[in-house]
Amino acid sequence: MTCVVVVGTQWGDEGKGKIVDILTEEADAVVRYQGGNNAGHTIMFEDQKIVLHLIPSGILKGKECILGNGVVIDPTALMSEINELKNYDVLSHLKISSQAHLVMPYHQMIDNIRETKRKNKIGTTGRGIGPAYEDKVGRFGIRICDIVQDNFRDKLQEIIDHKLKGDISDKRDFTPFDRYDIDYKLNVDNLYNDLQKFYEKMEKNILNSSQRIYKLAKEKKNILFEGAQGTFLDVDHGTYPYVTSSNTTAAAACIGSGIGPTFIDRVVGVTKAYTTRVGSGPFPTELNDALGLYLKNVGKEFGATTGRPRRCGWFDAVLVKKAVELNGIKQIALTKLDVLDYFDKIKICHKYLVNGNETDVLPETGLDNVQPIYHEMKGWKTDTKGLRHMSELPHEMLEYIDQLEHYIDAKVSMISTGPKREETIFVGN
Repeated sequence: MTCVVVVGTQWGDEGKGKIVDILTEEADAVVRYQGGNNAGHTIMFEDQKIVLHLIPSGILKGKECILGNGVVIDPTALMSEINELKNYDVLSHLKISSQAHLVMPYHQMIDNIRETKRKNKIGTTGRGIGPAYEDKVGRFGIRICDIVQDNFRDKLQEIIDHKLKGDISDKRDFTPFDRYDIDYKLNVDNLYNDLQKFYEKMEKNILNSSQRIYKLAKEKKNILFEGAQGTFLDVDHGTYPYVTSSNTTAAAACIGSGIGPTFIDRVVGVTKAYTTRVGSGPFPTELNDALGLYLKNVGKEFGATTGRPRRCGWFDAVLVKKAVELNGIKQIALTKLDVLDYFDKIKICHKYLVNGNETDVLPETGLDNVQPIYHEMKGWKTDTKGLRHMSELPHEMLEYIDQLEHYIDAKVSMISTGPKREETIFVGN
């Protein structure tokens, strides 16, 4: 195994949580390298459904889990998650980068203000992730290591003054209760004291994470790198502006953890057997009909973090092929095939029609004006949920998998036939 990156190949929600959980069995350490608590990984552990937002699922198996410098951490959300996992001795295995930036209460306020005012809604979770990354790039961010600096209170006051002159300057946007809340959350003494308490509780878990990861890599330890969201929510390579505020592609594993690219041995792409998307933005294969509703209900397509219903549609091979190229993917973990069990016909988008011309290349200008061109295949009309061997899969399903491999130029190495860990087929077995 050595150093493996797991990345989503669509718009997130591909089932990375389960795949990471399976691969964690061989890992010595699991590193989260970007995102915040705006994403959720859902796994089945000992017949219990567990949703994780910041902490890698390896914590459930007692693995060393590291939150890298590329993660933005909401202290309140992290402490809440630790408390929810009180049966798993989190503090003995969790390590946090001292250089990770913090999501502050005012980031959440700004996130919600902007989304309310925005004419074309992005569909953010309102967790403050975007404004936190914005402050990081704008050099107004607060890192965990800043909390113990002698001038930290003065720095905090400067940031609050800056915020009160910007996004939060016009309090007419808020209800009386919200205005009271703002005054409390932007009080420098309250923020300072809360952060001091957070640091005191977590001090033993805070470290130079890049140094720790480098040591593990040099010792040839098995390291699993996991991110949040999916390829096309990447701020550079996604369907901009309907993206998240960080880099979600595999290359971000190096930046967000502080390890050189020569240490990465393999990238595993997680791909859903159809396509889903949460929030706004273009979606060429979206089904706004009974079939889309069926996919949503049978696939239980509701966000792990917000509970929002996901938009559903046919598999978009043009999209996933681009993800394969961007991430250097050689192996695909294909999830939720069983959701397609009872379709008479199944479609794969293998080309787009753009300005009257057919193409199998993702347009750089975006997906707003493309029409999907489909390859229609016969469904298998057989219950495959829970199957565990390739020999059990119906012929039509195997043909569907072969066609996906052909269009996306990558091999399927794992097939998920249900949410449980054991409901997985390793291709070749």
